[in-house]
Amino acid sequence: MDVAYDALGGSRGAPLLLVMGLATARFWWPDGLCEAFADAGFAVARYDQRDAGESTRMPDTATANPFKALFGRRGDAYTSEDMTDDAVAVLDALGWDRAHVFGHSLGGVIAQRLALRHPDRVLSVTSSAALPSDVSGLRVLRYLRFGLPARLARARFPEGREGDIEASLAVWRGIASPGYPFDEAAARAWVEAQVDSGPRDTRAQSRQIGAQWHGPPLRELRRPTLVLHGEQDPLLRVAAARATARAIAGARLVTFPGVGHDLPAALWRAVAREVGDLAASE
Repeated sequence: MDVAYDALGGSRGAPLLLVMGLATARFWWPDGLCEAFADAGFAVARYDQRDAGESTRMPDTATANPFKALFGRRGDAYTSEDMTDDAVAVLDALGWDRAHVFGHSLGGVIAQRLALRHPDRVLSVTSSAALPSDVSGLRVLRYLRFGLPARLARARFPEGREGDIEASLAVWRGIASPGYPFDEAAARAWVEAQVDSGPRDTRAQSRQIGAQWHGPPLRELRRPTLVLHGEQDPLLRVAAARATARAIAGARLVTFPGVGHDLPAALWRAVAREVGDLAASE
């Protein structure tokens, strides 16, 4: 297993590890948000989960339908414990004994599970636009919105680099916050510079989303926790964030009007301040 990671040059302070969502590369963390974290006093690092970005892609398995994998009872390739251990390997490589962890979407689930499996390595948890970590199978249904995933599943894109670009742009448009302007030109420039095949790699998505968790329930998480969620998230209902915050003693819930499944630029400084306040409470 090779796990790709990088650290923001010049950032110093409390260690902050960023974990991105389903089958997408670490480059989906906006540079401006990373810089806002650095300005808030963090040393910032991010990594590609297995089956994403520049990390090792696992061998193909039978399941190529993420919905089927989500509701399955066993993973085809690896466990969610393996995915949390990858994060610990990154901490080791960085020389960080412990870190604050910020996860978005599936990354938020991994951040929660990392604190449950390796509590000695985690200072605090920020879970953004994520499910509760101990919800699986048919219980996920109460939190999902199916419109956008269904549209993306029906979309067809050309093969090769151009298809990867168009697929990523379709995801960006779909998850964008309706209450904030979407800069199509900036999104295209970013996507073309950081081409990522993850948004169309349904086998990798299935392996990640199908990785089963056998660890402690969420109520056993004992680290300072911040739960963030967009009130107009097209993938996950706000009820997912409320359930996560309810399960964790002392968790703080912040919801954002007009925000989808992304973190728009207008909120970067506010989000960094929230994470900074959480770190100060540790």
